Amino acid sequence: MSGSGESVRLVRWQRPSSAWGRRRVTRTTERGGAPRLRLLASLVVIAVVAWLLLPVPALTAGVPAAGSRSAAQPGLPWLSTADDRMVDQSGRSVLLHGFDDDALLESTMKPAPLDATDASLMEESGFDVVRLPIAWSLLEPERGQFSTAYLDRIASTVAMLNAHHLYVVLDMHFLGWSPVYGGSGAPGWATLSWVPDVRWGPMPSVTRLLSPAINASTAYFWLTSDWQTQYLRTWQFVAERFHDDSGVAGYDIINEPHAFPLPPLRFDKDDLFPFYARAITAIGNVDPNHLFLLENDALGDFPTSVVPISAPDLVYAPHVYTGVLFPPSFTGDPQNLDTHVDELAHEASQLPAAMWVGEFGINTDDPHSSQWIADALDAFAAHNSGWAWWQWRAEGTWSVRSPDGDSLNVALLRELAQPYLVAAPSGYAASQADGVDGRLRITVAAAHGPPAAEVAWSDYTLGSPQVSDSCGAQWTWDPSSSRLSLTVPAGEACQVELSAG
Repeated sequence: MSGSGESVRLVRWQRPSSAWGRRRVTRTTERGGAPRLRLLASLVVIAVVAWLLLPVPALTAGVPAAGSRSAAQPGLPWLSTADDRMVDQSGRSVLLHGFDDDALLESTMKPAPLDATDASLMEESGFDVVRLPIAWSLLEPERGQFSTAYLDRIASTVAMLNAHHLYVVLDMHFLGWSPVYGGSGAPGWATLSWVPDVRWGPMPSVTRLLSPAINASTAYFWLTSDWQTQYLRTWQFVAERFHDDSGVAGYDIINEPHAFPLPPLRFDKDDLFPFYARAITAIGNVDPNHLFLLENDALGDFPTSVVPISAPDLVYAPHVYTGVLFPPSFTGDPQNLDTHVDELAHEASQLPAAMWVGEFGINTDDPHSSQWIADALDAFAAHNSGWAWWQWRAEGTWSVRSPDGDSLNVALLRELAQPYLVAAPSGYAASQADGVDGRLRITVAAAHGPPAAEVAWSDYTLGSPQVSDSCGAQWTWDPSSSRLSLTVPAGEACQVELSAG
């Protein structure tokens, strides 16, 4: 009886004689398959996450010790780094405040001129640096053939800016990969011409990211050594020219590198930072005398997976557009901006490197622009980071001076022209300044260093400073360079107040 019953039950399970039975079989099959699919999906996700997060070894760039340097230009001492600071030849901590200007880029970028009037206005307003974008496409228009004429243009612009006590950071600029695609960067021979440049998307920045041609060319650059080899030879061509020029602060190796279309995190570890190590080695073998500026992964405000690099004179040079180009939009609350700048400072410490914000900016028509600027400057100052505003002279309401030179946004200039310690010996510290009303407090510890400190003060927007102190400090004001030289007696603690007259 038991055997017969088992036989009947087995027949019912395999060949149900009713709709209820058929439903039961189907439901039982689903219950058995779904967990397996979920498990498989979970394992795939875990494997991908593990791959993305898998650490890589630290890197080393082979740079010889800085050789004998020529005499520094007047007012522009040689710069290097010490711990997390830029320093000059006297060991003073140096801050670079200034502007970007795209005057030397391709015609696709509609560059405005940059002249001695621009340089004079920057100098009179207390600034000390210009980040100068230059173009690979104009430096190496044909593969292996470098343009001395364009390099002469670069050198002439550098000399003009240096004559007004402005350092120059040379930035090899990219936007939309190449002027072939309407942007800036790679020459025509460094594009995959057989891939269509299909334009679609809700805004220009997204349109560039979705172009098959731009994606293919970008990926080819990062995944092969072909174009990278020529790119680094181009940098060597530039570095050979400025080897002995203290007016060039350093070399910004590549503008706004980004992972798209390659996977983020792994791009940083497997492509970007190994490329940086090779670039530093290549440039450093020609010119070990200048700073090497490395940018973050320009994938919105997402973190960059920094790989430590052992090399001298490294500067982490991220761009900050939190709440401007990346949502959520800034409405007055500085939390997201502060959090992102804190994160960037942490990434700088991982390299390790000094930090200098190579680009930041906002449309001044934005009702919250003044608050955003003030919050950004506060955040940078909290990490002793200098900066450059995008940009000095261009169309639109982001710039200080109009392309034709006929108008000047004095309100924006005043907000940016905050007094600051340009060169600070040990023991000197400054409060966050006010560039609108004109105030700066400098605190000096008793065990301060011996060289004089230099203070930038905007003679153009504030006039000459009024100085008061608690210790008999000595100071001299030079309106031609908008610099105040400050000396505190040895062993004296002191407070120095600067205010607008």
